[in-house]
Amino acid sequence: MREPGFGTRCVHHGDDHGSHFGAPSPPIYQTATFVATDAALLGRREHASPPGYDYTRVDNPTTHAFESHVAALEGAEAARSFASGMGAIAAVVLHACGAGDHVVCVDTVYGPTRAFLKDYAARFGVDTTFVDGRDPADFAKATRAETRLYFLESPSTRVFHLQELAAVAQIARDRGILTAIDNSWASPYFQNPHEHGIDLVIHSATKYIGGHSDVLAGVVTGDARRIRRLQLQEGVLLGGVLDPFAAWLLLRGLRTLAVRMERHQSSALHLARALERHPRVHRVLHPGLPSHPQHALGQRQMRGYGGLFSVVLEDTEREQALTVANALRYFGVAFSWGGYESLCVPVEFPEYGGRWGLRLHVGLEDPEDLLADLEDALRA
Repeated sequence: MREPGFGTRCVHHGDDHGSHFGAPSPPIYQTATFVATDAALLGRREHASPPGYDYTRVDNPTTHAFESHVAALEGAEAARSFASGMGAIAAVVLHACGAGDHVVCVDTVYGPTRAFLKDYAARFGVDTTFVDGRDPADFAKATRAETRLYFLESPSTRVFHLQELAAVAQIARDRGILTAIDNSWASPYFQNPHEHGIDLVIHSATKYIGGHSDVLAGVVTGDARRIRRLQLQEGVLLGGVLDPFAAWLLLRGLRTLAVRMERHQSSALHLARALERHPRVHRVLHPGLPSHPQHALGQRQMRGYGGLFSVVLEDTEREQALTVANALRYFGVAFSWGGYESLCVPVEFPEYGGRWGLRLHVGLEDPEDLLADLEDALRA
């Protein structure tokens, strides 16, 4: 029998119509607790009623369905969901590290992740070294006897640097170090880091997995034993639990993930190629362009590209970037990305002579309308 493709798994994974009166969409178990059929079984999760459930902070049928779906798409044994992407990231760091431990992290990681490692985790005795990461040897050179975690983000925020996942994973395995990656940019559709040896894969499910800008969530995938520890320790004790209704919204988003990612990819590449030729653009930072210095690496370890990229303007003044952003009609000026709508954020690029530009998320609008919008704004 033919193994189902990614799009088919998006639509049909976990189908159990016989348990839901034929409904293709599973029910929302919007409950805090579950009543035991026998008082002697209360708190014994392996015998709870319904089977496996006693309290939603631990597990819930709706959130479990979402977790199972994401794990299948990432090629992992299990997943644990959280109330936000940062909830998932913080849980992974605290799972891997204790007082006196050390983390090696890519320098261009998501800003709040950097702040958590540099400032918050440091309060509890966890030290972090930030490295460029484009050369796998950067991780080996920064490793200490107390290093417990390599934290990757490929492509990374703002400048979209890549790490060679298989090489970094091998360095970590040789030293008994856990590896984790923020895979939000590529989504499970375009990149599966477990295939390259990465231990834990993190998603801000707020982004492409949800796809509709209406839910905050995070999720971590990995082997069943480690995810079970995440569930019962960081999940239960820190309490960053995904609400069942949010899980149901995310299940809805997963059904269309494959088709949405194809549109994000094609539209973003169309705009990136056009903007690369624009006289007011200094540089376009997109791994899918041959001009990207790690384009070949991206082709080896990804199957495609997300809809988020950056445009560095020729102008060096912040006001010029603000003027362009404010002149846009279809690109909302807002944080986040991964939804159906196009968004932009003015950004400074010290790496390019202090120039300013825009981080663009290309949504599902007609790409020609978006291109005309950008050209009009650049003329402004």
